[in-house]
Amino acid sequence: MKIVVAEPTLTSGIELLKAQKGWDVVVSNPKEYEQHLAGADALLASRAIKITAAQIEKGASLKVIAYPGPGKEFIDLDAATAAGVMVMNLPGESAVAVAEHTMGLMLALARSIPQAIASTRSGTWEGRRFMGTELRRKTLGVLGLGIIGREVVKRARAFEMKILANDPYVNAETAAALGVTLVDHDEIFRQCDYITLHLALTTETAGILGDEAFSKMKKGVRIINCARGELVDVVALRKALDAGIVAGAALDVLQTEPPEAGEPLLKMDQVFATPHIGGSTEEAQELISVRMAEHLIEYLNDGIAVNALNVPAMSEEATRAIVPYAQLADRLGTFAAQIAQGNPKLVRLVYFGNLTPQNTHMIRNAGLAGVLSRSMEQKANAVNALKRAADRGLSYAERFERPVGHADMIRLELETDKGITTVEGAIVLDRPRLLSVNRIHCETPLHGHLLYLSIADVPGVVGHVGSVLGQHQTNIATLWLGRQTEPDTPGAPLMAVIVVETDQAVSEEVLAQVLQNKDIKFGRKVEFRA
Repeated sequence: MKIVVAEPTLTSGIELLKAQKGWDVVVSNPKEYEQHLAGADALLASRAIKITAAQIEKGASLKVIAYPGPGKEFIDLDAATAAGVMVMNLPGESAVAVAEHTMGLMLALARSIPQAIASTRSGTWEGRRFMGTELRRKTLGVLGLGIIGREVVKRARAFEMKILANDPYVNAETAAALGVTLVDHDEIFRQCDYITLHLALTTETAGILGDEAFSKMKKGVRIINCARGELVDVVALRKALDAGIVAGAALDVLQTEPPEAGEPLLKMDQVFATPHIGGSTEEAQELISVRMAEHLIEYLNDGIAVNALNVPAMSEEATRAIVPYAQLADRLGTFAAQIAQGNPKLVRLVYFGNLTPQNTHMIRNAGLAGVLSRSMEQKANAVNALKRAADRGLSYAERFERPVGHADMIRLELETDKGITTVEGAIVLDRPRLLSVNRIHCETPLHGHLLYLSIADVPGVVGHVGSVLGQHQTNIATLWLGRQTEPDTPGAPLMAVIVVETDQAVSEEVLAQVLQNKDIKFGRKVEFRA
């Protein structure tokens, strides 16, 4: 496993990665990391780089890109998804650092601290000029009650501020527990002495503080932005400052970073900016480094993706519960695709037991990826399976049924232009296990090298298979036999299936010799992806 690290300062995380047995950890830097992407399984990125389709193409074997921070503007998500590369970030670990920086900027605005320091350093002593205001009893408007917004609320309450907030995903009960009142944007603009932004950048939030918003604000309001520079229309902010609507603005983020030389906004006395350092504390960076390395290890070893950006979001607990069934669906899809005849048209997944509609997207995608793995040159996985399936005209369907036998079970039906192949499986002793093929009970592990045979249920077939494999020094690890309980049509012979697990892959020559027996009606090799 080759891991490329694009930021050498993530020392604690790097040590965790290096401790993984068999991992080759290449520690580079933002200027040189691209030359190491060939053959890399994972990239631990850096806030100093933006990853485009070109870099993703260079890392043709990448499974995952992990970014140690919030946001998603650092990467071309469409290109990563199309390439089947999982993208993960770490949105919450620097929350305390950003919240403390927000409060520091708020205090700096209230007391004109940067201006007072500059004045004193210039040799003047202007105590009367820098008359400040207290935060106590002022009204703070918080746009966004995510992890950072909530940490800001905790600290603002200690300053005895009245807090209004807006967040469409937070209910009144949660807000009351935080000690804030939920109101609409206009109410925040009308009432608040301070407004702080803690929103993700979306099409809805871009430019949320623009001409219209500033026109509704209480005169003398102060603005703090430690979220995304694009949330504030800088031209509108300049006009609001000139008009006296906004008394001051403290910005840790800008639309263009670093700002262009001569940026007019930064020349205004009422504005001060810091160079995107909200999350830059020793404690936060140490924690981020360790957490990101842990998430990377967990994904590469166990397939558990925490904070994934290009698959539907699930809680960490739900992800851990679903991953084994996603692996099962992938194996069932792989098995079905390799024993089916004809061109695939439809994949139907049937879920039994406690699997719920809210959490099966990962299972569905994994099942599609397993089916597609037979013939796709480009890798198909849970990240890009839907697009790959659509590109090839492969549709899917899902349904849920009451448990039968195993409490939680998956049936995958692969419909082709020549018929339907049905396989069922479950998680047994924490491993994916085949339970039946085409309604014939036949249990076997879903790993390694398998040989699938459809036979007439007559004496001598199993002996023939063992004899041929033995002649070619192919050792049998396990052999499972299942047969019909009744024939397909009255009077027809019973059919059976054999699944043989071998220590080495069966060659086409050996398979052809096995199939020479007239009672063996059909046979295929099944190999699983690493």
